[in-house]
Amino acid sequence: MRYNEELEKAKLIDLQILGLGHNGHIGFNEPDHSLISGTHLVELKQETRAANARFFASIDDVPREALTMGVGTILKAKTILLVVRGADKAEIVHQALTGPITTELPASLLQTHPHLVVLMDAEAGRFFSMNSLVIQNAQVVTEQRTLHRGTVYVQNGLIQSISSDRVAKSDFAEAVVIDADGSWLLPGFIDVHVHGGYGADFMDASSDSLDTITRFHAASGTTSMLATTMTAPHGDIERVLQTVQRYMSGPMPYAQLLGVHLEGPFISPRWPGAQNVNHITLPQRAWLEDWHERYPQLVRQLTLAPEREGALELIAWLRDHGIVAACGHTDANYADIQSAVREGLSHAVHTFNAMKGLHHREPGTVGAVLADSRISGEVIADGQHVHPAAIRLLEMAKQPHGLLLITDAMSAAGLGDGAYELGGQAVTVQAGVARLTEGGALAGSTLTMIGALRYMVREVGVSVEDASRYASGNPARLLRLDERLGSIAPGKQADLLLVSPELELQQVWVQGKAMQMQL
Repeated sequence: MRYNEELEKAKLIDLQILGLGHNGHIGFNEPDHSLISGTHLVELKQETRAANARFFASIDDVPREALTMGVGTILKAKTILLVVRGADKAEIVHQALTGPITTELPASLLQTHPHLVVLMDAEAGRFFSMNSLVIQNAQVVTEQRTLHRGTVYVQNGLIQSISSDRVAKSDFAEAVVIDADGSWLLPGFIDVHVHGGYGADFMDASSDSLDTITRFHAASGTTSMLATTMTAPHGDIERVLQTVQRYMSGPMPYAQLLGVHLEGPFISPRWPGAQNVNHITLPQRAWLEDWHERYPQLVRQLTLAPEREGALELIAWLRDHGIVAACGHTDANYADIQSAVREGLSHAVHTFNAMKGLHHREPGTVGAVLADSRISGEVIADGQHVHPAAIRLLEMAKQPHGLLLITDAMSAAGLGDGAYELGGQAVTVQAGVARLTEGGALAGSTLTMIGALRYMVREVGVSVEDASRYASGNPARLLRLDERLGSIAPGKQADLLLVSPELELQQVWVQGKAMQMQL
């Protein structure tokens, strides 16, 4: 169609003005399981025709079909203005903008847009207090216990109260009340080691890629994350820092970026994994000093090989500046790790992978991580990187606060098998497993955090409560953000997950705002 072609040429709509149908349609996009993006012909439902009959001599004269711009195209606009008038629209606009996001209610998809402006008259807005949410009849996992049939009250993006009492809807007349029907209510996942997803990589250093990554992982339960870099030239890493700092100063409509995890380039050439050996360099304290001055508090974690020249000095500097010093891609022996811990090393990335293994006469990096309670350890729980028995061993060694679930996801996460790239190297994904095309080394993963939680419960045998702590509470503690993130408690950020008894993700809230579950 010519209209569609012109839209494609324009690339971006500055302002999209919409009305709202009585059944929640926008732009005549009727409720449906599959919403088309481009301009298309749609069959109007009877209630839509009846609502528009006032503009015609009779309902028989109302068209049965309409030419419409698809929701996918609408959502690409820079700004969307939704105009709603009249008491007859009050209930549907309230449901659309505060309830679950679903294609059965097309207007609910507007919740995902970062620049939505809603203009309502008093009658249309009479049910509104968009900042209040009540989730009841849930298995609420807190740090102290699980409340069966519990209730959580959220206002202005923060958790206000938690109780074991069921409330009447009239008690919260201005709030959205959701009946969890016995599902788990968990704190949002915090992924401290993730490279990308859904075709995008943090090394792309573009706001579009950051939107893609945070949107994809939010739909899989990640509510906060560290943008993780690869071993790369100084300039490439700097571009990521610039982009992330700029992105974090904006609204961040999906999962929240907490900062940057620099994985490399100060690693061992003996254990590169999927890192590009051509860009490995000795530790450069001057780089970190410069970045810390120009991007204060942005770098949250640095992964390095502590046995390398200059590493101990850098670890001490990281400790003094509140940055997590982590070992990874390292050939360090037991004594090397012990020396590093004395300087401030406190964490191990993707434990067991890309590090000197355990031997009974030389415990190596793995032995030092297992034996030292001062070191927390990540694990990639995907059934490919680490055997479940090894994960159980790590869990026993790191109880209760020392084990963290991560994805180490690369751009192929959320997509199918095929050819991809990671850190400038070709990657082949087959049966969901990512490997370097040349050499066959594991190249990150296609894992999501909800997938990691399921694996821990189903294959490793931990409780939902423990798996939740490894995916949320412990990462928050590592980053020293546990006063506001990582658990369900009054005063903390309302980053919440509704998860069915079968561990299917039903809904995600970031700061009390519902995320779109379908990409």
